[in-house]
This record gives sequence, structure tokens and C-alpha cells, in this order.
Amino acid sequence: MQALWGLDLGGTKIEGVVFKSINDLTPIARLRVPTEQELGYDHILQQIKKCVDQLSAATSLSPARIGIGTPGTLDPQTQLLKNSNTLCLNNQPLKKDLEEILGVPLEMANDANCFAMAEARMGAVQTHFPEARVVFGVILGTGVGGGVVVDGKIIGGRQGIGGEWGHNPLDDSGGPCYCGKVGCVEKVISGPSLEAYYAQHTGEKRSLKEILARREEDPFAAETIDRLIHFFGKGIAQVINILDPDVIVLGGGVGNIERLYTEGVAAALPYVFNNRLDTIFLKPELGDSAGVYGAALLTAG
Repeated sequence: MQALWGLDLGGTKIEGVVFKSINDLTPIARLRVPTEQELGYDHILQQIKKCVDQLSAATSLSPARIGIGTPGTLDPQTQLLKNSNTLCLNNQPLKKDLEEILGVPLEMANDANCFAMAEARMGAVQTHFPEARVVFGVILGTGVGGGVVVDGKIIGGRQGIGGEWGHNPLDDSGGPCYCGKVGCVEKVISGPSLEAYYAQHTGEKRSLKEILARREEDPFAAETIDRLIHFFGKGIAQVINILDPDVIVLGGGVGNIERLYTEGVAAALPYVFNNRLDTIFLKPELGDSAGVYGAALLTAG
């Protein structure tokens, strides 16, 4: 059986992994190199090649194909990357350029899709509900993203934006988003947006961790977390009404907040087009490995 190769291209690091095979998902090599995005697009390409070369040296293997998870997504029509917060990647033919540099074909997907794929096929879903057919993976942290996996396959969509619930308009109080819309999910319930809401009402800058710790004695901290719970429920209900997934896996730093699994789920019920909520919400199991593991699974078919 052929080894599976995966890369996770992040804003600060590029992580690579090689698995023994699709039937034996044991990592035989795993390493990281810095992205150094401030040095530009061409430098990132060379850092990716460096990561692959180091994996080859560590395993004495050469890849036949490589899966790569990216910030942003490859536009199916233009084959240019778009919607990336690593700005120098936008409007670049990343897949084409990497295939030329590395000399092997690539399978490419958004990092949230890779997270969803990994948790569906290797992580929380396999542990708790392996019969699930439809999985929605949530990235809820510095930004907000999502990925859809149906029967073990990513649903990227005609425009490459499948699962991108983070840029659905949720509430105008979130203010303008970098994407050009107002009040996106990301502008309301991402970590930085919650911190900005607290600072706006108190004049004090605090981390979300500090805000959580102060919610018993600080009414503005309590209001900030209540805001998260309310709008998480309202936002995730939109996904449930359209997709009706068997399982939703909550990833990202904000996704670690325990109240989301109780009060957050309850807050969704009034907005769900049903008299009960059967959707199963799970904590992720793969940690920061999910992105690179999911990237490798892109090559498994």
C-alpha cells in the first residue's frame, strides 16, 4: 500500500505528515517549518518544498500525490486561491505552481474542510457515531469557518465555498467584515470579535480567557459570553436547517467553551425548523493534528 502525504499550510507554520497507508494511519514522519509569509508568495512555495524534501529525507520515500490544506480555497473556475487571510496567497495559482515545483499532483482543500474530513474519518465521529453520513466541522476561533463531509467526501461546491458559514450575515451589530459584508458570523462570535465587544462596552482590553474567568463578578463579561451563546445558536441553526447534519464537531479555541455544548445547543432549538434538535455535537479529538491529517486523507480517495 502507498504512503499518504499531507501538508497543512498555515499563516505561521507549514506542517507535514506521512502515513503508512490508508489501511494503517500511523504517522511515520511529521514535521513543521515556518511559513514566513511576510517574505511573500514565492518564499512560501519554497518553504513548502523544504517541508516535502525534509519528509522525503526522514522517510526515504517520494510522494506519488500530496494532499494540502490551505487558508482560503481554490476557485474551481479560475484555479486561483481566494478568501485567504494569508493575503499574499490570494489570486495566485497555488496548486499549479506547487505541482510544477514538487513534480507531483496535488489534492487541495480549505483547512476547515480538512478538519472536518479528519474528525469524520479518524477522530471524534469515528469514536462516537461512526455510522454518521453527514458531518459539519466548525472552526470557531480567530476566525469562523466550516467544512462539509458527506459519506467520507468533502462537499466543496461549485464555487469552492461549501461550508463557509462564517460569512453568512448574522447580526449587523458585528460591524463591517473584511469580506465586504456587514455582521458576518465571524464578526459576531469569533474570539477577536467577542473581545472587541467587551472592550467596546468597558474600555478594557481583555483576552477571551480572561473574560470567561470574570463572568461571575463582571456583568459585561457575562453579557459577552451570553452574546456568544445566543448568536452561536442562531448561526448554527442556519446550518442545521439547510444541511441537517448527523454530527457537528466544534473546533477552534472558542469551540472549547463548555457552555456551547449545553446552552449553545439549546439556543439553536428556537431557530431550527423542527420541534426538537437531534443533531449530535461533539468535541474534536485530533487537536492541531486535524488539519494535516485531513490533508493526507484527500489523497486516499
